[in-house]
Amino acid sequence: MNWNSVMGLISSIALFLPIFFILAFRLGGYRTFPALLCYYVIVFVYNLLTQGYINAGTDIIHNWNISNNLLDAPLMLTFLTYFSTSPAFSKKMRITICSVIGFEIAVVLLKGYTTDAITIILGPALLTVVFFCAYFFIHQTKITITHHKAMGKAIIAASLLFAYGCYTIIYLMYYVFKTPYVADTFLVYFLVATFSSLLMCAGIIIERKRVQKLNELLQTRKELSELYKEDTKKAAPLRTAMLDFDKDQWS
Repeated sequence: MNWNSVMGLISSIALFLPIFFILAFRLGGYRTFPALLCYYVIVFVYNLLTQGYINAGTDIIHNWNISNNLLDAPLMLTFLTYFSTSPAFSKKMRITICSVIGFEIAVVLLKGYTTDAITIILGPALLTVVFFCAYFFIHQTKITITHHKAMGKAIIAASLLFAYGCYTIIYLMYYVFKTPYVADTFLVYFLVATFSSLLMCAGIIIERKRVQKLNELLQTRKELSELYKEDTKKAAPLRTAMLDFDKDQWS
């Protein structure tokens, strides 16, 4: 067993952990976490296919690889709307996602379901994801340092920025410059996937506590609204008391 095989196994385990925590913490249906869950499931299965833990033909592995690369940016951008700072920004992100999907469809129609199509698509797609990851990482880090909250979001953003920054370099090495050191490229990929997945797990664990707190506040707000719904004068102070909750939804 060489280093690539060892790191392939370790990275597969690491990629499974976010799936486990998302399901265990019941985040699979929370806001845009389903997109993150789908992303990790697809990448995890691809890792198992390439490492031979799932027996499949060459064509299946090839097609899964292309599908994985095509779905990568749309799924990750969809998840990143979780960090959106306003409804207007979310709308801009949805337009970006539709543009990326439209671009991918156009390239596939021109080049077919091939590696050439992926080479053209991945460049702009990765840069788009890196841009939003960097933006949200800076934003969330400022919030964490200034207000001492939303640390989970900051760690998740850091995980994604690190991963996609490295994936961009790997893309250049493998698809653009066509490095002859393919095994070394995969080894770097396994290392990046392992570290970023573990960092993602830490972020999910911390963010889950914040989500629980927000859900409790939402439930309290609902119960108090029902209690005082007939008295508008009492409802006004309630609204003031819950302003932090509304603001926290966008932080």
